[in-house]
Amino acid sequence: MTLTRWNPAKELISVEKEFSKLFDSFNNRFGLKSSKEDEDFANAVWSPLTDIREDEDKYSLHLDLPGVKKEDVKITFNNGQIAISGERNFGKEEKNSKYHHVERAFGKYYRAFNLPEKIIEDRIDAEFKDGILKITIPKAEEAKPKQIEVKIK
Repeated sequence: MTLTRWNPAKELISVEKEFSKLFDSFNNRFGLKSSKEDEDFANAVWSPLTDIREDEDKYSLHLDLPGVKKEDVKITFNNGQIAISGERNFGKEEKNSKYHHVERAFGKYYRAFNLPEKIIEDRIDAEFKDGILKITIPKAEEAKPKQIEVKIK
């Protein structure tokens, strides 16, 4: 007998998918399409852990993506939102093996973050090393904090 751990989130996901179908049906009647970001989010199985740091001149995002290949990472920036998506494969499955416990997440992932200030879009940079994705987002000059001295009369 195979033991399966109950996951309450799985039921919520199925309810969310039903609502998505309902909204898609409504949108299709009026010629509207759901956004690519909505589709990516709905299809995501897991979300990588992320740190976001703000410095005076830039934002830095660090995402944990162990077991993911650089080719399987996609980064997009649109309307003040940076999105990271891709897929982590399970790897080679042994035919005669059965798993008793699986905690690692596999499949599609998606994360998106709204940036609060203006940035220099064409200078966004990313580096992927040792399972860590580092994204650097430089702030635009007008978004950098500026200190002035006010003279008192």
